[in-house]
Amino acid sequence: MTKLNDLRDNEGARYKFKRIGRGIGSGKGKTSGRGVKGQGSRTGVALQGFEGGQMPIYRRLPKRGFKNINAKEFAVINLGKLQAAIDAGKLNAAETITADILAAAGLVGKIGDGVRLLGRGELTAKVTIEVAGASEAAVAAVEKAGGSVKVSGAEAAQG
Repeated sequence: MTKLNDLRDNEGARYKFKRIGRGIGSGKGKTSGRGVKGQGSRTGVALQGFEGGQMPIYRRLPKRGFKNINAKEFAVINLGKLQAAIDAGKLNAAETITADILAAAGLVGKIGDGVRLLGRGELTAKVTIEVAGASEAAVAAVEKAGGSVKVSGAEAAQG
């Protein structure tokens, strides 16, 4: 049993920073590891991206596209993977399959804005599945197998 006064960090858990400019015996004294003279030895240096006066590449190349910060990020699952999980006994086809059940079975990672069902693969089991979004092909395949898909969330209108 460990006592409170015996608690210690794991070996290497805390990084000891280099104490520079404290004498030649430290190995990082005098010039503090910056060499001698020149731009690099001085403070406020921004050599990364400087191309000797030539127009830098980040200014020569055009800006393209944008990142939509409001885009929804769905965890994706295909029908084939769903069927494989049912065959392996990870999922019970008799009960309603939700995002939480899929995550617990290890079929999806981070759920994010929900799970989106896609139509790649073959589904033979009759399942009831509740997801945030589903492709038309996936919905058709599930209904063909005798199951149903309940789409909840923003993608319900789009199908």
